[in-house]
Amino acid sequence: MKKTHHLKYYAAGIIIFSLLIASIFVFIIMRSGHPLEIKNTDKLFEVIEDGDIICRLGNRVWSQFFSDLSATDKRYSHMGIIRIHNGLVTVIHAEGDTGSGKDFVSEVPLDNFLKVARRVGIYRMNNIDGSQISQTALEYLGIPFDWQFDMDDESKLYCTELLYVI
Repeated sequence: MKKTHHLKYYAAGIIIFSLLIASIFVFIIMRSGHPLEIKNTDKLFEVIEDGDIICRLGNRVWSQFFSDLSATDKRYSHMGIIRIHNGLVTVIHAEGDTGSGKDFVSEVPLDNFLKVARRVGIYRMNNIDGSQISQTALEYLGIPFDWQFDMDDESKLYCTELLYVI
């Protein structure tokens, strides 16, 4: 029993450390300054581009937990990659939502991604063609969600890890 108790703390520490590293990585590679934060999501269609990184703070149970883990920016709990193709705007993201059975990298319409958002921010990578980002993200569709938050194993991915491997 005591050993199991220590393993839980060890696993929690690994998860927190992994999220911290991912947060720092995302902070470093994204352009400096603040994201464009949109109060009216209808305005998103005026500013987004293919390959942009979309961040949200959701209204689900885990959203505040993951937001609080961030060492650099507590405004968001989840992220995805904007894909604009044939006039359709979608988000490619890794989400651990076992309730819906969608705990894998998926592509969803932007409106669906925003349904649970309390706050939204958009980032754009410097000196990288956005279409390369969204095209590469397509290669990871269907990869299972990484419940262990292990950045050394690309056979499963969580949201910031998806951006990291791309």
